[in-house]
Amino acid sequence: MKGRDVIIEGVFKSFGDFKVLNNINLEIKKGEFFSLLGPSGCGKTTLLRIIAGFETPDVGSVGLEGTDVLPLPPNRRQVNTVFQNYALFPHLTVFENVAFSLRLKRASREEVNAKVKDYLRLVQLEGHAHKKPNQLSGGQKQRVAIARALINEPRVLLLDEPLSALDAKLRQHMLIELDQIHDKIGITFIYVTHDQQEALSVSDRIAVMNQGDVLQVGTPHDIYESPGTDFVARFIGEINLFDGTVVQAVQLDKPDPLGDIVYMAELDIPDLGRIKVTTVDQVKPGQTVSFTIRPEKVLISKEKPATKREDINLFQGMVDEPIYSGFQTKFYVKLKDQLMIRVVKQHAKYSDEGPDIIWKDEVYISWSANDGYIVEVKDDGSSNVVAGGK
Repeated sequence: MKGRDVIIEGVFKSFGDFKVLNNINLEIKKGEFFSLLGPSGCGKTTLLRIIAGFETPDVGSVGLEGTDVLPLPPNRRQVNTVFQNYALFPHLTVFENVAFSLRLKRASREEVNAKVKDYLRLVQLEGHAHKKPNQLSGGQKQRVAIARALINEPRVLLLDEPLSALDAKLRQHMLIELDQIHDKIGITFIYVTHDQQEALSVSDRIAVMNQGDVLQVGTPHDIYESPGTDFVARFIGEINLFDGTVVQAVQLDKPDPLGDIVYMAELDIPDLGRIKVTTVDQVKPGQTVSFTIRPEKVLISKEKPATKREDINLFQGMVDEPIYSGFQTKFYVKLKDQLMIRVVKQHAKYSDEGPDIIWKDEVYISWSANDGYIVEVKDDGSSNVVAGGK
């Protein structure tokens, strides 16, 4: 599918003196699984409710396939919402819950029977049609709510933290089912969640929000590998994040796979020292920047690596805390001046029964300049003097 399904332009919303949304601008593609991700209170549910028609923005517009839907009531917007608490009618059977909106439209008995059976089959509840909600598990209740929302054949399905009431294993199972349902019906899903792993697992694109602002929009890969701000870097997965000063930056001969110019920058990080990092953003000596390296991209060993590559950052430290989790071990490595680096070592082999590196071991940690990332420039460096550059 091509085109844009939902266009949000210049949306502001306040409750009293509290500003909930601040100039939100988003374009959501037709058929896309799009997630609004952020901590509690960031404004993501309020934005979803504005799209649904349950809230009205102070300023701005919401378009659905080119039509401004703000003047329309919720039942005329061709969007349906799946809520966190299911919102099922306890006195009705599964069949009647799903059929409810068709009954309101006075659909024929044949149409109701056929469509309800189709949508119960879609959510794998064919054998539960005559049960009441109190006879169902949490996951089954959520599937009923999804079928009831989809039976009206909306252009857009809004999902407001639909899995948060489920336990961890059931949440993962339901997430896979939700993604499969999206693939089968092909309509636009807008999914609100505070769970980074949920958003990364199923989304085509993600909008990361905080304090009423959209900080970054991109694919899961973009958001994880190239965070746009310190907040995004910290919020998405685990991270090592430091401020440093640019000592020098040299343009490399070979561009990156997208054809962008690449620079090799040298940073001076307090309590760590000099490191090298490649970047497609031109940085200048004296600028203060945020530098990040993901724990799983840092190598750890007892022996000093034999590599002679100039783009490898290498430091020595001591294991302050190893945390074994079966499939991986997380190490907190203390470097000079008490600086702590997090390292994750995956256990990929059957023979790897446990970590060979233990508490208080002296270790070497290393990473390639290509695996680090400059998140943002914090200071233009106009008042800084950087000495000692190579």
